[in-house]
Amino acid sequence: MSSDITLYSWSTPNGIKASITLEELGLSYKTVPINIGTNIQKEDWFLKINPNGRIPAITDGSQRVFESGSIMLYLADKYDTDRKISYAPGTSEHIEQLSWLMFQMGGLGPMQGQANHFRLYANTRSDYGIKRYIDETKRLYEVLESRLKESAYLAGDKYTIADIANYSWVRVGPGALEIDLSEFPSLKKWSEEIGKRAAVQKGAHTPDTGKSEADFLELWANARAKMDARTNTDKN
Repeated sequence: MSSDITLYSWSTPNGIKASITLEELGLSYKTVPINIGTNIQKEDWFLKINPNGRIPAITDGSQRVFESGSIMLYLADKYDTDRKISYAPGTSEHIEQLSWLMFQMGGLGPMQGQANHFRLYANTRSDYGIKRYIDETKRLYEVLESRLKESAYLAGDKYTIADIANYSWVRVGPGALEIDLSEFPSLKKWSEEIGKRAAVQKGAHTPDTGKSEADFLELWANARAKMDARTNTDKN
């Protein structure tokens, strides 16, 4: 489908929510890699696209859209006219879709993001922070597990942007945080099936960072080992 979309992103869990959605909809788009490790996202030119200085963001002609959930909703509303990955507004399933999308935006993303920070990236070791946020991430996985025991997909019987949003975080849980998805069999099956989709496989590696899945596993393992070698700094 023809469009005038430019994606500004990096292949993080939030970033790939936009690229997978674009790929699932078969939209043509240009990609501008935003390597967040260089702080390019804080430069003035990018702040005009996203004042919050975060990825992903898109422009569609003269229209800017920032925040990953907003991008997904925008693309579904404007381009998913045949409802390939969304439900029609006003339907019960659409409300369910919104609920699970917001579950990811307000719950899974922030909590697992904090788990990643304390387990992998913090400058000091906090056993409290690690346990708190990994436990909360697992609790949220259990919420997803409960839903997926009764429904093939989060919003109903169809794969939607709600599944894309949550999958983008769940897919890195085992590698980054060593969460065993076999504890959540319905979630594991759902994640594996989504991961086989061609659009997901392409979108999950857009833009190309030059690193393979094995590279990321090694980076995460090294980060955990470095954190484990530090002394806990929590005060009793």
